[in-house]
This record gives sequence, structure tokens and C-alpha cells, in this order.
Amino acid sequence: MPTIKSPPAKPFKQRPALGDYTETIVTSPKTSSGKRSSPNTRKASHPGELLKTYPNGVTVLQVPSFQKFPWLVHGFSTSPGGVSSLHSKKVLNLGFTEWDDRANVKKNRRLFLAAIQAEGLALTPLKQFHSDVVCAFDSAPGAICNGDASITRTPDLVLGIQTADCVPVLLVDPKIRAVAAIHAGWRGTLQRIVEKTIGRMVMEFGSRPSDLVAAIGPAIGGCCYEVGTEVASAFHSQFTQASEWFDELRTGDEPNPLQWLNQFPPGHQPRPKNVRLDLGKANRAQLINKGVRAENLFVSELCTSCRPDLLFSYRKDGAESGRMMSVIGIRAD
Repeated sequence: MPTIKSPPAKPFKQRPALGDYTETIVTSPKTSSGKRSSPNTRKASHPGELLKTYPNGVTVLQVPSFQKFPWLVHGFSTSPGGVSSLHSKKVLNLGFTEWDDRANVKKNRRLFLAAIQAEGLALTPLKQFHSDVVCAFDSAPGAICNGDASITRTPDLVLGIQTADCVPVLLVDPKIRAVAAIHAGWRGTLQRIVEKTIGRMVMEFGSRPSDLVAAIGPAIGGCCYEVGTEVASAFHSQFTQASEWFDELRTGDEPNPLQWLNQFPPGHQPRPKNVRLDLGKANRAQLINKGVRAENLFVSELCTSCRPDLLFSYRKDGAESGRMMSVIGIRAD
């Protein structure tokens, strides 16, 4: 039986319904031994990230700093390609959504694993619920782990998390060959899931944060991600750096000396204007604060809301949005 170590998450009052992304275990079968075609490669918006379109039509974002480790597989999926139909286009939806057929999703996952040369490896996703729960795997689990981050040192496992605006974070410890995949929405970021995942790697594997190489994948950017002032207030109460992550740090409690001009009675004032949060910057700060060296850290500049041609965005498309997957794993020698 596999070992799945999942400490209980602290309750959070504003937690949404459980299971944003419903999962099943899928293992990609071995493909034929024919010669693999080279992908078409083009630079994305960041000088350190590359988008590769493979012969099967799948486009994957990969990080050169990860590719120097021949035993490592990784990739951030995008929306083009695949067999799912959405808005008259074929897309690579990797999540079991109401609008898509499960068979299509399973085939899309096989296409994605084939593109990153992870055929035959066990895809190990999570049942995500915006928590700070970290699952540790020493073999392929028989059931889905409830959590939002996973770690392993076991070869032939591919850790996977799903996003459609939230921040995907991948970690690798090249010294001891350990990896992690993290899903960080604003709730997970507020609960310091990145810091806690690194802490679990230190505790379980003896990792040193200064040895880690990290990549933050495409997510909704500070240009587009509006949140209520109650979210800003929650971050302000937990992080001394919070003011650096918002376009303006307003908590909604600021005095309004001109309230009498709007003719609303006391207690019936309109809600404060939303603020914009840069989740990528917040999670980068957590990585740095935990000891990851800046030179070992990559942050994608692709915004899910700004790039509907390339990425899924739940904020933009709602229930008809697809799901992307960010994966990382270790090949057996």
C-alpha cells in the first residue's frame, strides 16, 4: 500500500465547496518505439520560457533550467490541441468538467504525457480544495489524495496539479532528486502553501531550500486579478510584504469624509472598489523567504486572462473554462 501523508489543514472560514477539480488516476500507456519528431519551438513572453508545439498538436511550456536534468520530466500545459471541443475549437482540456466527455479528457492527458516523454509514468493528480494540505507519495496511490500540493522522490510518478487562473508552482531538488507540484490560489497563498511544501520536503527528504530550483507557471496576472478588500485585509494581517502585491492596499475600512454626499444612510454605503492582486509575485516572495535562491527561480509572464488564445481562464470563461495541468516527475535510471 502506498504511503500518503497528509496533515490536516487549518479550517478557513471562506473556503469554497470541496473538489474544484475532480480527479482520477490515469497512467499513460507505452507508445510505439518509432523515432520521435522534434517539436517546433518558439519563445514565449519571458526570455527564459519556451513554448514547444509537438507533432501531436500539443503545446507545452517548459523551463530550460529544468531541462538540464535528464532524469526530470516536467511541463505546463496550454489550451491548443487536444480532442475536446470548446467554442468550435479543439482544445487540450485536462480536467473533468461538466461540458467535456471523460474519454476526451483521458485522451488529452495521454497526449500531454506523450508530448513531454512521460509515457508509461503514473500521473498522480489531486482532489484540490484550496487548502494547505501537502500529500507525500512513495508509490502510485490507489485513491486520490485530497490536497493542493504533492511531493515525491519515487521514480515513474508524475505529480500533477490543475489550474485555470491559480498559480502553479513546480519544485525540484537536483541534489537528492525530489520534486513537488503546488496549486496556489489566493486562499492557498494566504495559508503559505508554498512555504509549507518546502518545509515538508525538508522534513521528509532532507532537502535544503538553497538547493531547490523553482518555476512558477502561467496564472492570472496582477493586471487582471481583482479581489475584494477583505482579501487585501487578510493578506495585510499575515504578510509584512503584502503592500507590494496589490496595486493599492485598501482594506475597506478607510475613512470616507465625503460619505454624506452620496445620500446613502449610515450602514448602507456601497461596497469598496476591488483591488488587484499579483499572486505570482506573492508566491515568488514566499519561495525567496523560505530560502530559494533568486537565480534558481523562474516566473512566467503569461497571464491566463490576457491570453485566451493560449491559456484557460475561469475568471474569463466561467463554467465553460477548461483546465490546464502542471506536472513534474522523475524518470527511473
